[in-house]
Amino acid sequence: MQQHPQAKIHRMFELVEPIATVTFSEMANEAFLALGMRNYWDGYFAGRAAPLGPAPAAVVHAVFYNFADGEVARHIPWVWGKITPQEAVAVRERGSTAALRQRIGELADSPGLVRAADLATRAAVSAPVEGRPLYAGLRALDVPEEPVARLWHAATLLREHRGDGHNAALLAHGIGGTEAHVLMAVSLGMRAEEFGRIHHLPKARLTAVVDGLRGRGLVDAAGGFTDAGRETKQRIEALTDELAAPAYDVLSADELDELAAGLEPIAAAVWAFDN
Repeated sequence: MQQHPQAKIHRMFELVEPIATVTFSEMANEAFLALGMRNYWDGYFAGRAAPLGPAPAAVVHAVFYNFADGEVARHIPWVWGKITPQEAVAVRERGSTAALRQRIGELADSPGLVRAADLATRAAVSAPVEGRPLYAGLRALDVPEEPVARLWHAATLLREHRGDGHNAALLAHGIGGTEAHVLMAVSLGMRAEEFGRIHHLPKARLTAVVDGLRGRGLVDAAGGFTDAGRETKQRIEALTDELAAPAYDVLSADELDELAAGLEPIAAAVWAFDN
């Protein structure tokens, strides 16, 4: 098995992330709204949780890890009264593929994309599934044949494989889901109540989480990182990269470089469209 430098594994994350996350764009969301979803988050949970089947809210909450208590239950299982998990898989793939094609223009029909999709798929279906519930659910799905859809699917597999590992790294360091968002906000120089994924939570709840991190010596009185907090965040990110690496072992060093080169213009086009 080829062992790749950790910096290259992290670079793959940076390239895969914008491609996979077209799933959460307005175009993909509209496909769910058209089928009776009440809002964005109904479509989010239906699409992302669909590979788990009709799992109860408690299971989805555990797998997704970083949502506040009760958030998942506002959508699961309600969405399964409107759409089946199998239908949600198809809707998500169709909407995400259309969103990706919209963002990358003529690159969608290029030989480079086909090659990138092939290499990414080889990596995406080769990683171990043990301890990776969301990745395992995605692995059980059919791989699309159309190149743009196949690239999005591979990027999603790689993203969720890494995400399952990230959750394990957080757990190993005693960092809960809301705490993880607070640490992300701090790393971006933001206050917790300004960070998009948690700004809606009750102020008392966020204050308690920040106070808990401060009590553990991870956050200082001004709401920034202590040295220990910064080191903990760095260890979590390094372990996340380390746990993501096995997905790429199937590729040679030259193939990994070729994949990175192939994804760069695609990821850049997505980023430019969304920014």
